[in-house]
Parts: sequence; C-alpha cells; structure tokens
Amino acid sequence: MTPLSIAFLPLTDAAPLIAARERGFAEAEGIALSLIRDTSWATVRDRLVYGQVQAAHMLAPLAVAVTLGLSQAPCAIAAPFKLNDNGNALTLSRELAAALDPDLRRRIADPEATAHDFAAAIGLHRRKPVLGIVHRYSSHALMLRYWLGYAGVNPDRDVSLRVLPPSLMTQALRLGEIDGFIAGEPWSSVAVAEGIGEIAAVGVNIWRRGVEKVLATRTDWAESNPDTLDQLLRALDRAAAWCDDPANHADLAALLARPDYVGQPADLLRQALAGRISLVQEGEPVAVPEFLVFHGGAANFPWRSQALWIYSQFLRWDMVEPSPEAQAASAGVFRSDLYRRALAGSGVALPGASSKVEGALAIPLAAASHQGSLTLSPDQFFDGKPFDPQDIPGYLRTLKQN
Repeated sequence: MTPLSIAFLPLTDAAPLIAARERGFAEAEGIALSLIRDTSWATVRDRLVYGQVQAAHMLAPLAVAVTLGLSQAPCAIAAPFKLNDNGNALTLSRELAAALDPDLRRRIADPEATAHDFAAAIGLHRRKPVLGIVHRYSSHALMLRYWLGYAGVNPDRDVSLRVLPPSLMTQALRLGEIDGFIAGEPWSSVAVAEGIGEIAAVGVNIWRRGVEKVLATRTDWAESNPDTLDQLLRALDRAAAWCDDPANHADLAALLARPDYVGQPADLLRQALAGRISLVQEGEPVAVPEFLVFHGGAANFPWRSQALWIYSQFLRWDMVEPSPEAQAASAGVFRSDLYRRALAGSGVALPGASSKVEGALAIPLAAASHQGSLTLSPDQFFDGKPFDPQDIPGYLRTLKQN
C-alpha cells in the first residue's frame, strides 16, 4: 500500500475524499489514505506548498492564485480532478434579509431581482454590510463579486468583505461581526437551523455549473508520482460516483457527521446531498436541483476554460496584471491531460476537448468523448453572458456594461 496524506476542511464537498477512505475506494487502488482536517484554507494551502501533504481539497481559484504567486511565492499547482460543482449559498442576517423580497422561494429563484434588492438595501442598513468570504481567492468570493457587480455594487467599495474560515462563519454571524456570508455547506444550513440567518441566494442559480473544489497537488509531485496519482484519481472517480447516488446519501451523511470529518448533524448534512434546502428556520425545505454535484455531467473533468474564467475574474477585480504568461499558467493548472491518462480504459466519459465556451448550454447536450457516453449539463450564468476563453478582453467588456 502507498501511504498518501490529503488535507481537507470540514465541508460537505470533501465527501469524495472521505468516501474514498471510508468505503474502500482508495484501498482498492493500493493507497493507504490519511485525511488531515484543518480549519482554514490558508493552512491547507501551506501544508500543500511546503510538502506536509501530497494533495489537498482546495478552492479552485486558490490553486490558480498559488501558481501565479498571488500573496505568496509562486508554487506550480496541478488540479487534475474537480471534486464537485456548485454547493455554496449566500446567507444573510435576519435584519439584512428583511430588506429583500419576503417570498423566500422567489429570492433564490430570481438572483437578478435579489441582487437589485440587495443593492437597494445597502444604503438602508445601519452600516456598510460586512460579508464573510472563506478566502480572497475562493469560488464563493468570485461568485459573490459577480452577483454584486451585476447590480452595480462595487464589492471593494460598497460592502466590506471579511475573510473567515467556513466553520467560523456562523459564530461570527451570531456575534454580529458580519452581516452575512457565502460558504459551502453545511454552514448556511447551520446558520438557518440556529435561526441567525436566512439563505438569500444559492450558487447553482448564479452559475448552473460553478467550479468549486479541486484535488490539488504540487506539479512536481504529480510529475514524480504518475502511478500513484493515477491510482488516486481512479479511486476518487468511483468515490464521487458513489457520493452522487441518492441510495448512498444516508450512509454518506452519517460518515460526514463524524466529529473527525464535518461534525454536524446527519439530517442537516443530508439536505445539500438531496438538493432540498431550508431557507429559514423551521421553513419547509425547497427543492434546488443540482445544488451540489459530485460526478454527473462530467463534473470531475478539469476544463481549462474554467481555469481561464477564474483568471478573467482575477483580471476584472485587479487581482493580477494581464499577461500571456499569467493566462497560460492559469489554464495550465487544470490538468485535463492527467485526468484522461488516469481514467483511460475505465469506461468513464472523457471529453474530446479540454476547453469550451462556459455558460452557453441551456439544455443538456451530447458531446464528443474519447470513451463512454458524455452529456454535458446546462451551465448558464444567471445574467446569460457566455464566457469564450478565446476572447477574454471581449468578455470583460460585456461585464463592464452591467
């Protein structure tokens, strides 16, 4: 058996890693998997960069940021497998949420109207709203910025963004230190269950196929250990498929509930797995299709176009200077080549392309695949603007028209 250590945070979307260890998928590939629970994304990043672990459960934008050397010395990161699409939600204090549409279902079903309602509420709040984000370079922060920007809100001027670990968001909200937060599950559901927050928006309704967490390794480790990496990706592919199967959700929720993993009630964890979310305390759960996707619709395939969408948002918010080198480095983080190598001959659908126009699909679409049968899921952004990775400047000009 090959020993392997992976760092993770207590989030529902760590499920494929936990299932790989606990349900034997890693062992079947000859891997003795150890999972190391951390509290903050900064710690996970540092464990990976300085070699304390061989791989990490990581925010997709953080993998790009580390490669580009944003906020620390650059370190080339490889992301050969996406652990999930979607899965986050924006939760506001009851005081701030009172300024939004009182129809809770309409709030999340119509992110355009809710964004405008939120923009109007800013000036009426007792202070500039303080919103918790889990990291400056997180999918959640980029999605929040995208949503706010649509309504003409400048996230660097009109609100205060405060970085907190996801598991501490509810405590900060309870203490009044923040007025809301955007984070992965189960932390929005925890805030709702405690009666201290209301869910105002869900990530899947902002971007139908929002890139979330990836499996990240140092590029030099990935290149030095190809066989071990292939074994790990095969194990994760089977684990992710197991996590997506509703027949396994009760078992999975019980696993995640263990104190060494997420440490929250199984019933609460199961909401996100089933796509039925309570928006307010004691409210009837609302069906949110594809709230969290582990495997279906090529969810695990690392599209380079998604890495470039992340780069486009870094440009939009002045987080990086534009350059051909930075653009190429960003695209190169998502290693579709390693994914294909590991899963060749497995029967898993392997997209023929590594890049596509993001946000262009309104209905499921059959796509070319090197093996198996591939159907891509709808992936539109809520504002209807597609992202063409071949024309990033043109895309950014359309966003300025908001």
